[in-house]
Amino acid sequence: MPRVDLVVKSQVKITPRLMQACSMFEVPVSGESSESWAFNLDLPEDWSIGLVTGPSGAGKSTLMRALFPDTAIADEFDWPSDRAVIDAFPAATSIKDVAALLSSVGFSSPPAWLRPYHVLSMGQKFRVHVARALAEKTDLIVVDEFTSVVDRTVAQIGSAAIARTVRARKQKFVAVTCHNDVIDWLQPDWVLEMPQGFLTRRSVRRRPEISLEIARVDSKAWDLFRHHHYLDHELNKAAACFVASWDSVSVAFASVLAFPHPIAPSWREHRTVCLPDYQGVGIGNALSAYVASLYAATGKPYRSVTAHPSMIAHRNKSKLWALERLPSRVGPASKTTGLSSLVPSTNRNTASFLYIGSKNPEDAARFGLGGVKK
Repeated sequence: MPRVDLVVKSQVKITPRLMQACSMFEVPVSGESSESWAFNLDLPEDWSIGLVTGPSGAGKSTLMRALFPDTAIADEFDWPSDRAVIDAFPAATSIKDVAALLSSVGFSSPPAWLRPYHVLSMGQKFRVHVARALAEKTDLIVVDEFTSVVDRTVAQIGSAAIARTVRARKQKFVAVTCHNDVIDWLQPDWVLEMPQGFLTRRSVRRRPEISLEIARVDSKAWDLFRHHHYLDHELNKAAACFVASWDSVSVAFASVLAFPHPIAPSWREHRTVCLPDYQGVGIGNALSAYVASLYAATGKPYRSVTAHPSMIAHRNKSKLWALERLPSRVGPASKTTGLSSLVPSTNRNTASFLYIGSKNPEDAARFGLGGVKK
């Protein structure tokens, strides 16, 4: 569609009040309202993400609905008030696929998946909207008012998570917004500026860096994060706790326990969680790997046992972790042998990983970890 010539007309009833307003401002009286656009829209032949920007009233929504009429519009979905958000996804979508899709757009908090849509935060609603749009349509998705109702930090983080998911799923996604601050995070292949109809093609670049400050903290820090972890357990009092901050805001938490064994003692990851507004760009995984590099410097193995599908998927692909045990329910009666048999009984499918990445003796010493080996 290299050329756009679009005229939108609507009938307006002429009333005494309308005529008075026209007289006050010397506007011609007309029973018809119309808007028109004429410009070239030569989109790239191969594209994945598009962005339409411009101020309110510039015709963004009207144009997109005219150009892409058969699309999934996220703000038109019905969300039952008495059912969990996971039950609003297409019936043909398995729970594993729903979980993977929600996690991929940065909504990795299973406790929140079980709540009705209307009780979620604006940031959570935004991500659930997009996840459902991706599930409803496999070809092209247009999301109107993209990030309009969320905090700008949430908008940027969410844009990065969504972009990664759209490209991985090989779908086409068009975001319509009045905010330009998401461009570097969404990394669109093209940007259409309205109302001029000015089209810019862009190459995919690296998104802005996220610099984290990591500190060892008191266990009270867990109170901020505990409700967002998929396990409804208290924090072990013996756990060493760490918090990652971005722009002086605490965004992720990790804790570690010593795992006693008479022959081969080791360290074990206890809890890792990222706040919902900051999920989807790898902050939790980055904190987890950093903490692992500290404890690996002590000479003892560092292990992680997790049931979260997105964390298992990430570590299966990561060069920093080696899979020791496939997802399974392991308990005292298990026939497994070796260290993995020490994993306690559970009703969840968990996988065990060994950290094999580089060690960080300098920072380990700075954090006061004993037995650091350089």
